[in-house]
Amino acid sequence: MMLSWRSPAAIFMSFFSFHLSQLLFSISLSAVSSPQPKFRLILPVFLAAAAVSGYLSAVSFCGLNGRVGFKGFASGLFYAFLYIYKRRWVLNFPNIQRPPFFSFKMEIPSATARALKLSAAAYLFSSLLLVLLTERFIFAPPIGSAAAEINPSEPLLAALEESSPTSLLKYLAYLDLCMVCENNVDYWRRAALFEESGETYRRVVAVCLRPLEQIASNLGQTLEVSSDGGKAYQKFDQLQPSTEPQQNSKCYELINNFQLYTWSARAIASLTAHSRKEDRFGVAQLSGSNAAVISTLLSCLLAVETFMGKKTSLQPSHPLMGPAGIKWATLSTGRRDVRTGKKRGGPLYSKADAMADVLRSSINCIVCAFHDDMLTNAKAGTLEKDWITSGRPPFGSREMLLQKLNLFLDAQAS
Repeated sequence: MMLSWRSPAAIFMSFFSFHLSQLLFSISLSAVSSPQPKFRLILPVFLAAAAVSGYLSAVSFCGLNGRVGFKGFASGLFYAFLYIYKRRWVLNFPNIQRPPFFSFKMEIPSATARALKLSAAAYLFSSLLLVLLTERFIFAPPIGSAAAEINPSEPLLAALEESSPTSLLKYLAYLDLCMVCENNVDYWRRAALFEESGETYRRVVAVCLRPLEQIASNLGQTLEVSSDGGKAYQKFDQLQPSTEPQQNSKCYELINNFQLYTWSARAIASLTAHSRKEDRFGVAQLSGSNAAVISTLLSCLLAVETFMGKKTSLQPSHPLMGPAGIKWATLSTGRRDVRTGKKRGGPLYSKADAMADVLRSSINCIVCAFHDDMLTNAKAGTLEKDWITSGRPPFGSREMLLQKLNLFLDAQAS
């Protein structure tokens, strides 16, 4: 006779089987826990009762669906073996009427062994979790599928644009984009970014430049840096002790997320450098993205260097004259900010220094790829027009960005 799972008879049978399993299990535990158990006779009965109890418990809750009964049987049998191995029926009573010193002395070996076990387990699971969280996730359809032929970049762009800013999915998407842009393993995915319409390339540039623009503008607001007529100056003279922790907390929130910023900088710099030879349709040059990329990277580098205490004002006089009457200006190496210099050993300074190194490497990557073009523009006097955006940068001024770009060109030439 077949019974419906929601019928009263089925509910009664489930209730009865569950309590029957608990009764069998209780009887088997009582038999094993007796003062003088006969193990040769009781242990097989205990194993069978525990296994049948697990089977009935699983069936009473889930019904006869697939291998649920077998899994319950195996779980009960495993628990029975564990119970016998650990001798759980033996109760350990602590010693009484003993001085505290001797009690503490007797418990030191067991406490040490338990602490070592817990420490080893915590270390192992934290390492496994770190490996799982940092494992690269590939946001791409399988090779040969219809989605891979039509638009293989859509899953990656969807994760970059639609996921929340602090989600793990966004971090994994930026890591995947960085690996695609830097390495030649997934060359077909990088080639798909330079599709003919240029829409995919513009979306990638937008998602990479957005966090860099945010940190540059937010650092400028936090440090209260103003720009006027091409000169940048700092306003935070002598902060009171009551306001300094608040500023440090804001800076910590910005710099602490530096991993996302470094992946963005590395990805867009590598993609821009590869566009020199791989952009068959010229979407990077026609869209003006190269100027936006180099301007944002330079502005972000100036903001980070200002936070580190470096002087970023323009050189007021005696510009260096180059070939064809070009005026080469250099950044002033004036007095560093004393407050930031005192924090060199702090965590904020080390993270800012690491981020500045990544930004310099990213700018050098682009300058190395377009060095001949930039030199040609510099000799023609169109370097600022072709490689610096016409709008106001997130930090600093266009003159400061041009000076910084000239420094990178000089370093590349030497």
